[in-house]
Amino acid sequence: MEKNTEREKPGIVYRLFRSYLRFLHDKVYYKNVYRINEKAIPADGTPLIIVSNHQNCLNDPLGMVVSFRDRKLNVITRADVFAYHPLANKFLRGIGLLPAFRINYEGEAALAKNEETFKMTESTLLDGNTILMFPEAGHQDKHWLGTFSYGYTKMAFQAAEAGNFEKEIFILPSCNHYSDYFGIQNQYLVKYGEKISLKPFYELYKTKPRTAQREVNALVRKQIEDLMLDIRDVENYDAVDFIRLSWGDEVAQQMGLNHKALPDRLTADKAIVKAIQEEQAVHPEEIEALYADARELKDALDKAGFTLKNLEHTPALLLCSFKAMLQLALLPLWIFSLWPSLPAYAIPMAFFKKKFKDPMFEGTMLFVFNALLLLPLFTLITFIVTWVNFNWWTALLYIALFPLLMVFAWKYKEWVKGTVRDIRYHMASSSVVNKIRTLKQRIGKKLDTLLKK
Repeated sequence: MEKNTEREKPGIVYRLFRSYLRFLHDKVYYKNVYRINEKAIPADGTPLIIVSNHQNCLNDPLGMVVSFRDRKLNVITRADVFAYHPLANKFLRGIGLLPAFRINYEGEAALAKNEETFKMTESTLLDGNTILMFPEAGHQDKHWLGTFSYGYTKMAFQAAEAGNFEKEIFILPSCNHYSDYFGIQNQYLVKYGEKISLKPFYELYKTKPRTAQREVNALVRKQIEDLMLDIRDVENYDAVDFIRLSWGDEVAQQMGLNHKALPDRLTADKAIVKAIQEEQAVHPEEIEALYADARELKDALDKAGFTLKNLEHTPALLLCSFKAMLQLALLPLWIFSLWPSLPAYAIPMAFFKKKFKDPMFEGTMLFVFNALLLLPLFTLITFIVTWVNFNWWTALLYIALFPLLMVFAWKYKEWVKGTVRDIRYHMASSSVVNKIRTLKQRIGKKLDTLLKK
């Protein structure tokens, strides 16, 4: 990502705050963060609109905002998230987010408020700044791409018109992708496509503005579809998603990829979904049978309480018992790690369940509450109490260990859950295990056939 030293950089307070958010985001909240094809981002000072899919509420813009070091990213996002709490409103505006009002949510009367936001951002764009927009006008709750509104193309062309079409404005398609939407210590990636210049469309826009917007939108949408995991069969989403989650590691290894790295898993998952969707267009009855097997297998696994990985990699019962004893020995350390891990998780979740019906707000509440309120508060309380009872350097050491303790608390819980699954596998009847194994083999053979076509 090139830098233009002539441009004014974000202020020291903003940069420090963004560094703090980046640390929590990259080192505590997520296990691995991948930012792919950053070289496609034009130098700071280039009028640029980054356009992305939207799948995880505030987590999407936050992941992109903290990735930039040379500029302040201005983000246009759904207006309703600003209204949930004054703290959220202050936080969102502080990191560069601005509200966009939608007719289906805020009503037709609220649309007039968009003019103020758009006029401000058009001027910002002409000054060579970067704007991030989500044209789906609301986040999805699964791996699919929704309908695009034309707000971003309208803003881009109006900005060009305000500058007498003298400046070249670019749109950069991108995508956000997650290994899991819920909990912490998952993997996250943001992937950039190739920038699209609006200059070749200026003359068309002068006579047929809607046609120009439509053509640009088609180019942008096509790139985003190619970048992301787009499961278009919404009706059978559960079956498709189960298949790619269950066989993604195996397919990635067959392709010579690292199945533990999210970018490689995304490549494998896309290959699986593409093969299924192409076969469905030709032989829908065979794919329906595949879906039926997948649903039957998922139901059997849910009832049995273990996963497909247990069929191949479950330790012997004696080793499972040893793991359980080791976990019991580490239980005091886990209890110690529950401060501040437990209240840091429980308080935002209690607020989330009380205020929100949309599960995609869970991650937003977890991050925002901790970044702005809980972690600073817990740090101050812990420092004072430890200093009073011990000494200042012990207090500093304790709060320095907070990130490690929080990650340990989560990983220990997941470790114990894995051991429970292993034991349940050993306790399952042979008929249940054989049924699951037979279904797995049947689906695996069908999938191998599809991927080789």
